[in-house]
Amino acid sequence: MERPNWIPDGVDVTVPNAARMYDYALGGFHNFAVDRETADRIEQIIPGAKLNAHANRAFVRRVVRWLLDQEIRQFLDIGSGIPTMGNVHEIANSVAPDARVLYVDIDPVTVTHSRKILANIENARIVQADLTRPAEILYHPEVLELLDFSQPMAVLLNTVLIFVPDIADPEGILALVRETVVRGSYITITHGIPAREADLKERQKNLREMYRRTPTSLYLRSPEQIRKLLAGWDIVKPGIVPLADWRPEQGEPRKPVVSMVAAVGRKP
Repeated sequence: MERPNWIPDGVDVTVPNAARMYDYALGGFHNFAVDRETADRIEQIIPGAKLNAHANRAFVRRVVRWLLDQEIRQFLDIGSGIPTMGNVHEIANSVAPDARVLYVDIDPVTVTHSRKILANIENARIVQADLTRPAEILYHPEVLELLDFSQPMAVLLNTVLIFVPDIADPEGILALVRETVVRGSYITITHGIPAREADLKERQKNLREMYRRTPTSLYLRSPEQIRKLLAGWDIVKPGIVPLADWRPEQGEPRKPVVSMVAAVGRKP
C-alpha cells in the first residue's frame, strides 16, 4: 500500500490511535484503516460507544459557551484531537473574537493536520506534548506566548485523563495545573467510569483488553476517584454528572451515553 504523503515520518499506520479513532467516530477523515477497524470493533463490544464522541463534543460546545459567560477568554485544550468543525476556537471566537485557544496533543498526525487547519487562525495554535509531563506543556514557549497566565483561563481535559495511568500521578498533574493558573480559572474533565451492570462490566473488561494493544491503555475511574483528582478545585454545579446531564441545552438530543461523566472545577 502506498503511504500518503500527508503522514509524518515515523508514524506507524498499522497501530490505532485514540485521537484518530475519535475523529472517525465524529465522521472525520483524518484517520487510518486501522483506526476505523478498531473503532468499529469497539462499537461491537459496546453498542453506542461512538455516541460518546458526539456527546463529548456536545459537552465541549456547552461548557465553552458557559465559560465564555464567566468571562473566560483563554483556553488550554489538552488532548484536543483534531480541531475540526465545531471545536473550541470556533465556538469561542463566535462569541469573543479575541478569545485565545492553545491545543495540545501527543499524536504527530493530529498535530500536523491541526497546524494546517489553524494556519490562518490568529488566536489558535497547537503544540505536540504529553500530559504525563505537564510542566513541558505549562512552560512551553508557544503556550506562554499565546496565553497570559496572570489572567484566568480554562484548562480542558476532556476524554484524556482516561488514558493516564495512576502510576503517572494524575492527582499530581492536576495539582500542578491548579498551582500554575490564577484564581478564577477553571478546569473541565470528561472521564469514563466503571459500569455497575454485570454485562457492561464484562464488556468494559474486553474494551480495556483491546486498548492494551494500542499505545494508550484505558483507565476507568469512579466519580469518587474523579472528585479526588479535583481536590483543591471548587466543583461547579451540577457536580460530577453523566455527560449529557451537565447543563443540557433546551432542545438538545438526550442520547444515552455509555459510562461517561463530566465535571468542571474553579480555582478558589
